[in-house]
Amino acid sequence: MLRLAEHLDRTGKLSKAGANALVSAVGAARQSALELDCDDLLAFATSAVRDAKNSSAVLDRVREEAGVDLQVLGGRDEACLTFLAVRRWFGWSAGRLVVIDIGGGSLELASGIDEVPDVAISVPLGAGRLTRERFTDDPPDRREVEALRSYVGGQLAAVSQDLLAAGEPDRAVATSKTLRSLARLTGAAPSREGMRVPRHLGLPGLRQVIGFISRIEAADLAELEGVSPARAHQLLAGAVVAEAAMEALALPYVEICPWALREGIILRRLDWLDGV
Repeated sequence: MLRLAEHLDRTGKLSKAGANALVSAVGAARQSALELDCDDLLAFATSAVRDAKNSSAVLDRVREEAGVDLQVLGGRDEACLTFLAVRRWFGWSAGRLVVIDIGGGSLELASGIDEVPDVAISVPLGAGRLTRERFTDDPPDRREVEALRSYVGGQLAAVSQDLLAAGEPDRAVATSKTLRSLARLTGAAPSREGMRVPRHLGLPGLRQVIGFISRIEAADLAELEGVSPARAHQLLAGAVVAEAAMEALALPYVEICPWALREGIILRRLDWLDGV
């Protein structure tokens, strides 16, 4: 768990500590792959590395010191691959899907009726990024929370129109650990009940959760079932983004999909291998 979005400094560069952590993690992953005799190593970076002003230098370090050519996914590619994973999970009978994915550095939105979305959008509204940029206290002041709500709503007002214009969705879906945690806090089944148990996140319940967690320190949030200690500090910002996205897209609730970007990358690779 690198939380690279939080290692971007005020100039937009990935800090030395962040770069060191990335090199170490990639090197450890490569070593594990070698020990496990992996035939195929897929190494991708997302928004934090994509947006870093020193990304080229950081990628050179990873290549030289960890021995891995780390590929950087574009924002639209990230949205498309996540959409593919959701489509494969729910199947063709799900009809038109709209997909929301909240990461550490960016928010991905996609809508479509095929395996490739008609509209795929990435905006820099990740939970980690917003926590670092917008909150100064733990828990944040109420005015900071309202200011974040206003900011995120404004950012989504324009881009949401593109998704709405694509057509009314038959199914609204959310992915990512942040959204799974929020669903759990609103009463969704715990992970121990298995991946195939239906889980939902409703807007009224989400609003109640925001009111609750906005008054709690991250250390106490981490004690709640379903909340990852590594992500507890950014859960509130993620909840605000989820609320704004659901409001902008007029979604009363979303279904939680256990597959996301990682599975989308693997599925696309398997498709390519099957066609060779």
